[in-house]
Amino acid sequence: MQIKIERPRKDAAQLNATVQSVLDDVCLRGDAAVKEYEQKFDRVALTSLKVTETEMLEAETLVDDELKAALRQAHHNIQTFHEAQRFVGKKVETQPGVTCWQKAVPIERVGLYIPGGTAPLFSTVLMLATPAKIAGCKQIVLCSPPNREGKLHPAILVAARIAGVDNIYKIGGVQAIGAMAYGTESVPKVYKIFGPGNQYVMAAKQIVSLHDVAIDMPAGPSEVAIVADESANPVFVAADFLSQAEHGVDSQAVLVTTSQSMLKAVDEEVKRQLQLLPRKEIASKALENSKLIYVETLDEAVEIINDYAPEHLILAVNDYMSVAGRIVNAGSVFLGNYSCESAGDYASGTNHTLPTSGYAKAYSGVSLDSFIRKITFQELTAEGIRNIGPAVALMAQHEQLDAHKRAMTLRIEKLKD
Repeated sequence: MQIKIERPRKDAAQLNATVQSVLDDVCLRGDAAVKEYEQKFDRVALTSLKVTETEMLEAETLVDDELKAALRQAHHNIQTFHEAQRFVGKKVETQPGVTCWQKAVPIERVGLYIPGGTAPLFSTVLMLATPAKIAGCKQIVLCSPPNREGKLHPAILVAARIAGVDNIYKIGGVQAIGAMAYGTESVPKVYKIFGPGNQYVMAAKQIVSLHDVAIDMPAGPSEVAIVADESANPVFVAADFLSQAEHGVDSQAVLVTTSQSMLKAVDEEVKRQLQLLPRKEIASKALENSKLIYVETLDEAVEIINDYAPEHLILAVNDYMSVAGRIVNAGSVFLGNYSCESAGDYASGTNHTLPTSGYAKAYSGVSLDSFIRKITFQELTAEGIRNIGPAVALMAQHEQLDAHKRAMTLRIEKLKD
């Protein structure tokens, strides 16, 4: 049986045209354009774009100690996990006299986009800024949309302080991506942009990535897939289903189960729990994109999942380690009934910035590697020239690249003197 799960699709032509016009304007007019778009889209008149130290201190007073403690705990776990990813290069002698190695160097300037609309994602500050600091990025620029009073959500500022970021700007949407990609009078140009956002932000990131700046990954609406057998808890499964659906109207949740009774129980539980959610209108629309799928075997479930390549995958099955070993396409995998996707979103330590829209077939989620570059080095001695010189010259000759051949043969001849 072949089941292919379709994702929601939108016509991008008009979207891209709108986004391109905003980007062009920001590139041309800098801060003036950014402030105009903030007035137009975020309904706020800004005299200054950068968050001040006074605003940072004010935010500290507006976030309670309990949330601060939770943020510090999450930061500790994220830091611990990403510290373990440090690259340790070693020199390799490929032939006598030929030594090669890699060195990891941080990306000097990175930009972080933090959504701040219906759900201010202060957790994303920790997910992006923490590995950036570990990597040693010299300049970390953070942009997030302000409210009508011209302020950022205080928890975003507190999280930024905990993660060690103080170069923060009150800019949202496409204009934030443009400001970081091109640079303005206030905002430094960065070399790579990270972070989630709505369809306009995602389109902007992809457009600027063509010529001006690198981005973390192509991305679309958030999604979760759950594989469940008769051992799953339908209350947990429904909660996980809805936790993804409440992200946005274009989010998608998928259940693949080998139990018809589980499918029915989850369906009923989703309807019950939906009524309890403050964001039930958003979740209801997302559920229109969502699927409940019955299959006869876990083999079929694995095949469907690897084809779908979900951003998040929950394996609520009895022998989850065995099934996990067969998963090859997923952003992040959660094992067993107690490993809810929310843990990875906030505080287990793994990164929640993950590939969506099937890109998990080719992209990894954000990690320490996302913030570094690896430069290769090679050193040849006279012995190395003797060992690989003839092969290099011969290959260059056959590719009809005579200057390449000459660069080596001149050295070979010199050694004969």
